[in-house]
This record gives sequence, C-alpha cells and structure tokens, in this order.
Amino acid sequence: MKAVAYETPGEIQRADSLVDIEREMPAPEGRDLLVEIKAISVNPIDTKIRASASPESGEWKVLGWDAAGIVKAVGDDVDGFAPGDEVWYAGELTRPGTNSEYHLVDERLVGHKPKTLGFAEAAALPLTTITAWEMLFDRLEVARPVVGAANAILIIGGAGGVGSIAIQLLRALTDMTVIATASRPETRAWVESLGANAVIDHSQPLAAQVEQLGLGAPGFVFSTTQSQRHQDEVVELMAPQGRYGLIDDPERFVINDFKRKSISVHWELMYTRSLFQTPDMGEQGALLNRVAGLIDDGRIRTTLTETMGSISAANLKKAHTLIESGRARGKIVLEGF
Repeated sequence: MKAVAYETPGEIQRADSLVDIEREMPAPEGRDLLVEIKAISVNPIDTKIRASASPESGEWKVLGWDAAGIVKAVGDDVDGFAPGDEVWYAGELTRPGTNSEYHLVDERLVGHKPKTLGFAEAAALPLTTITAWEMLFDRLEVARPVVGAANAILIIGGAGGVGSIAIQLLRALTDMTVIATASRPETRAWVESLGANAVIDHSQPLAAQVEQLGLGAPGFVFSTTQSQRHQDEVVELMAPQGRYGLIDDPERFVINDFKRKSISVHWELMYTRSLFQTPDMGEQGALLNRVAGLIDDGRIRTTLTETMGSISAANLKKAHTLIESGRARGKIVLEGF
C-alpha cells in the first residue's frame, strides 16, 4: 500500500523530509479497525514530530492522525463497527499514522462519520474537535460558572483549527459570550462567520481590549497558541477564581503568576487517553458521535478551508510549510491517493 513517511527528522525544505513509499498492508487484531483512508488533514503536531522525532532504527515514520474513511475489516473483539461503515477519528501517537492508504485504529477512538459531510469535510475535524471538547467540557468545565465573572470566554487564536471548532461548540452547547482573537481581515471575518460574539486583535494588548467590550472580566480563557507571549495579559484580564487552559508548548511558563487570583491552570493533550489506555478512552469515540449529530442537525459546520490535492509527499510538504508559516486559517485537507 502507498504511504508518505520519513527516515530522518528535520526541516521541511529537505528533499527527504517526506517521501512516497510502499508498505505492507496491516491486519486488524483485537479492537482494531482496518480503515481505507479517503481523506486526511494536517495539524501542527505533524510538523512538530516531523522536525524532531526519529523513527526506530531502519524504520520509516508515517505521520498523520486526522482521517475519514471506510472500514474494510475488523479485529475479533470489535463490536461497534462493521466493514462498510464510514468513520472519522484522530488516531493515537504510538502507532503509524494516517498518511497511508490503509490504517489500523482502536475502535474506541472512532466515531461514525457525519452523514451530511463528505470525506474531506469530515477529515478536517476530529483532532481539533476532541481537543476543544476535552478542554472546554472536561478540563475547564465551562458549564460550571465562575462566581462573579462575566459569562464569557476568551479564545486566543480563534481562526486556527482548534479555535474554529471551539467557537462553534460553545455557541451550539452554551449561552456564553465568545470572544475570539484574530489579527488579519480574513481571519476576523472567519471567526465572525463561525459565531464569535466579539473579536479582538492578539497583536495588541489583550486586557484593554477585553475591558473595552464592557462585559466584565471573563471567567475562562482558552489559549491555543502563543501562551507565553500573552500570559501577563491573561492574568490581568481574567476574573478571580477563573479557569485557564492551554494546548501549546511554551518554553517558559510561570504558573505562580496565576496564584494571586486563584486561577486554575489546565493542560489538554487529546492523546492522553490513548497513551495511557485510560478506562474512559471510549469517550473520544462517543464525543465524535455526538458532534456528528450536531453537524447533521446543521448546528456545526466543517472547518475545512483548503484542499491541497491528493495524499502525496509533495502535497504534504506544501501543507506543512503553510502550517509552519503561522498563517493557516481553519484546516488543510488532502484527499485520496
């Protein structure tokens, strides 16, 4: 089967940063599904791993986690899926990725694809949806108000993949005022189209802009990017006893700064459940099924903004380059081999 992989980590400009290869077809065992990949999307984690993580000696490393496809075969212990089912999911870190014609994935991480979306539209969503859902509803517990705070949340990086779906989840499932950051005309228009109630510019000081909205101090902040840069502003703008979440990897992060206001700090990594095989690992498949229902009911839409052709090393290099530029909006998808 065809796949895209690398042997040596490094810069995307290298000729061998991503290569078209042939691999042996895998066979499902236990709770595995064998999925024929129809579409994938590219996430920042793809670029980070490509730049730094080496495969086992003599092996190729296949990237990719987001996928939509068709179940071709199932392991002996599978009870929720059958060949022919259309599915979507984000996979796990410790197994070969979805940049291949066929892929093995644990059924507990998989949802039934929304009926109203094509494969490309669906592939844009799983990783960012799981990340946003777990942060908003499991870590920050946005359904539990912060006493004395404005019923509002600030999303830093509203036009990115995670921000784009977080805005929609909040508007569909809560009555919170959603403040999103965006700095360019096209990204401001994008977050407004997704339902953001207010938009502020993350290239300017945040606290003063939030104050000017006249809403009061928000009880929640969800930082999807540049958390180190905005930390002081976040501490200033948040309500006492608020809840702050981040998903990026700041080189320096002084958690003590949140102490005076008793702001709790929450990390989210959507791979934690699969990495540690937690008892609630199946919650990821369950939430994907719930979001599929919201999509089919017309309450949430895909965050796909660009399709970069078929799944190949050349096209994946283009996608990685755009993501590393920091100027991507929504999600980039590749479809078919």
